[in-house]
Amino acid sequence: MHLRPFRPDDLQTLYEIDQACFVPVISYTREELTGFIGHRHSQTWVAEENAEIAGFLIAHREPRKILHIVTIDVLKAWRRGGVGSLLMEAAEQWARDHDMRMIGLEVAHDNLSAQKFYAARGYRKVNEIEHYYADGSTAWAMVKELP
Repeated sequence: MHLRPFRPDDLQTLYEIDQACFVPVISYTREELTGFIGHRHSQTWVAEENAEIAGFLIAHREPRKILHIVTIDVLKAWRRGGVGSLLMEAAEQWARDHDMRMIGLEVAHDNLSAQKFYAARGYRKVNEIEHYYADGSTAWAMVKELP
């Protein structure tokens, strides 16, 4: 498994992965993904094995030296095999290399496996956000402070 930067011809595959990973009220539209990926303060990593994309992560650099994880998507067949950790390590290292002080993300209130994954990486819950998703469901804001 290796990581590489996003290429424009990845967009359709990344869109399909996002649709497979999240229900319609949580997944992004093609236009939203295009906007996130193309933003001048964003970085996108693609995890690939034998020319097959297994997952991706989009992060956005925000003011006050905060990196926001917009989304991390790993196809079901590749989960629990280290792909998510590889993507998170890349984003976290990029944040350290760019003198970020904190990384933040949101995770669905009922997505306990993702919460456990982030907690094991040093993220902590800081705020419950009601009606975060389009269907009205709640999310947890989680953060990791960087040394």
